[in-house]
Amino acid sequence: MIHTADYIIIVLYLAGVTAAGIIISGRQQSVRDYFLGGKTMRWWSVGFSIVASETSTLTFISIPGLSYISNMHFLQLVFGYFFGRLIVSLIFIPAYYRGELETAYDFLGKRFGLSLRKFTSIVFIITRVLASGVRLYATSIPVHIITGWEYPACIFVIGFFTLMYTYAGGLKAVVAMDVVQLFIYLCGAALSMYIIVTGLPGGWGDVIKIAANSGTGKFDILNLKMPLDSADFFSSPYTLIGGLLGGTFLSMASHGTDQLLVQRLLGCRSMRDSQKALMLDAFIIVLQFLFFLILGLCLFAYYNGASLSNLGLISSDEIFPKFIIETLPIGVSGFVIAGVLASAMGSLSSSISSLASSTFLDLFSLRKGKKDMDEKRGIFWSRLFTLIWGIVLIFGAMIFTGSRNPVVEIGLKIASITYGGLLGIFLLGLLFSKIETVDAFIGIVSSLIVMSGILVFTKIDYTWHTIIGCAVCITAGNASRIFRKSTVKSG
Repeated sequence: MIHTADYIIIVLYLAGVTAAGIIISGRQQSVRDYFLGGKTMRWWSVGFSIVASETSTLTFISIPGLSYISNMHFLQLVFGYFFGRLIVSLIFIPAYYRGELETAYDFLGKRFGLSLRKFTSIVFIITRVLASGVRLYATSIPVHIITGWEYPACIFVIGFFTLMYTYAGGLKAVVAMDVVQLFIYLCGAALSMYIIVTGLPGGWGDVIKIAANSGTGKFDILNLKMPLDSADFFSSPYTLIGGLLGGTFLSMASHGTDQLLVQRLLGCRSMRDSQKALMLDAFIIVLQFLFFLILGLCLFAYYNGASLSNLGLISSDEIFPKFIIETLPIGVSGFVIAGVLASAMGSLSSSISSLASSTFLDLFSLRKGKKDMDEKRGIFWSRLFTLIWGIVLIFGAMIFTGSRNPVVEIGLKIASITYGGLLGIFLLGLLFSKIETVDAFIGIVSSLIVMSGILVFTKIDYTWHTIIGCAVCITAGNASRIFRKSTVKSG
């Protein structure tokens, strides 16, 4: 259990982050200020914010555990992340900045009409609620292991303090605190690595020696082995082809179509700043995953390659928490726990803000009519939706605390299933000028149906979901256009 001094550090962190977020954000005078930061945010802060938004506690805990029990093959997926962000920067962002867009789905509204904008926004909201609620519960697991708090308490602490500054400050507060939290959790992890290395008799030499002598290829990055069986090929997540393609398409979908991250890109001062922010994120994310994988190798050396059973553990996710609570000095462990909370709060604040912005801008304000709503009333409704979605995510996460229901695993895959359809419909709008609204609807609905079947009836790994869903959407959309054209000619 953690010491009183560690608790004091945690309390000071939570109170400080909340107060700073509210103060830094300033007064929100319009909906544009609240959801887009007035389009005045600096590119480097947006870039750091994107990194923090996509880094949950699961990343903080799971990636070191992954390299502890295996190797560095996960980097193949990360290289794909880099290429996907590059494509978004070159193709998607210029399209977004040709018009005054408010959300990612505003682009679809201008291309295909309001009905499709509303439909895709609803798809985003449903999947984001399910994925984020499950994710919040999942992030409470390592916090529970480290602190000993009950799951509802962990969820409430993370959710309550995050909601306070997100509600008061809008996107400016979210971005500002994301930058702070990014450096807190990275410093906490770096401090842990320093303590491990300096505690080994041979320092870095021991890390390299023990990892190299493990006989499991700890330093292997590229997996050039190709499964001969097609079923094994699509169910193996870390082959070279699967990792690169899966990472590329997943990143294109998340950073090009998901309001969670597009919201930040639209808050930059210009298209150029938006592109710079995304490429800063691309470089940092590669270095960050490499860092966490190396941390796992350091833990492997610290425990001399002991198996999970010998350490009294069930999951590799428990290795880093075990080190934090058993080895770190008093005060240091409190700082690292603050880092765990920081990674959780960064991703949660982004979910709350994106849900509120999509609900208000894509659904509510279109129904009410912007001309009939002044800025003061717009701010009221914006904050109300922020409050509602924050409460929904907190209590939604608590539903899963009573059991290890397999729906948790399903919930974490939901985003990758819908991502394919969303990416496909954006590509239909960007690359296929003759596609009409009915074709786009047929494309995305076909993708959602096919991907639901793949989730239930196959063992195809999540790295392939986005590619397949995107291909189905584009194929179905174009098939619809060809069929309609031939029908008109024959008639």
